[in-house]
Amino acid sequence: MKITIVKKQFKTILKFKPMKNSIQLLLFSIVIFLTSCDILNAQIKKDIKMYTATWDEIINKGNLDLFNETNFDKDITLVMSPENIVGIENVKAFYANYVNGFSNIEFTISDVFGQGDKIVKHWKFKGKHTGDFFGIPATEKSVDLDGVTLVKMKNGKIAQEQDFMDNMLFMQQLGLVSSQENIGIVDRLYKAFAMGDIPSVLGAMDTKVVWNEAEGNVYADGNPYIGPDAVLNGVFARIGAEHEYFNLVDILLHEMSNNQVLATLRYNGKLKKNGAIFDAQVAHLWSLKDGKVIGFQQYVDTKQLADAIKK
Repeated sequence: MKITIVKKQFKTILKFKPMKNSIQLLLFSIVIFLTSCDILNAQIKKDIKMYTATWDEIINKGNLDLFNETNFDKDITLVMSPENIVGIENVKAFYANYVNGFSNIEFTISDVFGQGDKIVKHWKFKGKHTGDFFGIPATEKSVDLDGVTLVKMKNGKIAQEQDFMDNMLFMQQLGLVSSQENIGIVDRLYKAFAMGDIPSVLGAMDTKVVWNEAEGNVYADGNPYIGPDAVLNGVFARIGAEHEYFNLVDILLHEMSNNQVLATLRYNGKLKKNGAIFDAQVAHLWSLKDGKVIGFQQYVDTKQLADAIKK
């Protein structure tokens, strides 16, 4: 590059005159850069195509034989806590729990993109737990989950994966742990009953709720009551017609597994026909699904209730 120095009004001005070979060098650099980008883009597109096809075959079609050195790096690593899973055979054994533990599997990749040697996928998994899953016997529960996986490729092979998903929701859908909302739903139900807000109580029930009164209780003659209307007419309406008052007191709620809530309480009531008063010990076992009551089982001191009726 040739530099010319010009002095003007006591200031020195530097004028740069690019030479022809400098322009050629710049253009050459741009061509190299664009070519490199095209090569990288072509490779990531190839990686994504191979990656999505491989997991579709493995999960949806149960083809565990694709866990091989053609598709996976021999040191494939699943980033896990507290310990990573490393090696093709170990990763194969891990995913065999999903393939063999679930039926009616639907695995879809909602979105996938990548840059360099990295891929990100957003996926959805549906299935019914009908087989052994990491030692958990079949629960016959259906799951519907989504998550994100960070992937690292190496020489066109899958080298590393790290999944991000709601494991608590997964366990809840399997019925292994209960939804944290269950206690609040049952609590609001009891408060609505205390205020005489029967529509809200019925509104908390599934349309096919299965309701059972304790064996020996006078209201057990309709067991099982199926649906809110059956509960209203067979239980609630009869209680209202036959009692001067009927209160549920000392209510304590206990979270159970399998989306169940146990309530311990007492019935304080007075019958209209003979003025008999009772104070009975009671337990209610509530079963919930998707925020609705699907089952109810009452346990009560039926002898005390029967004695009150006979007075």
